[in-house]
Amino acid sequence: MSLEVNGKTIELDDNGNLTDPALWDEDVAKALAATDNLELTQEHFDVLNYLRSEYFDNNGEQPMERMINKGMSKIWGKKVSSKDLYQLFPGAPSKQGNRIAGLPYVARKGGY
Repeated sequence: MSLEVNGKTIELDDNGNLTDPALWDEDVAKALAATDNLELTQEHFDVLNYLRSEYFDNNGEQPMERMINKGMSKIWGKKVSSKDLYQLFPGAPSKQGNRIAGLPYVARKGGY
């Protein structure tokens, strides 16, 4: 599978995740989100950037949802619940969020 973004072909795996996370940028994120009928806001990008920084700063580890809640609570300065994140990413922040953030597919359940 592939995705056309700004005249470039971006390769995707069978789950719709980028095969090369280095090719990610905001335009790629918007194109990936559009496949899910999502329009990205600044809150979406806050989560996406958090997911990417956690991945690249922690040897490829992707946080589960509880850690995403805690991380976003620190960033936004308020308590963030799973419900808040599922409103942004109805397909699960740790699955759909990681995919739109250009990160590899994770085959875990994702919860706590």
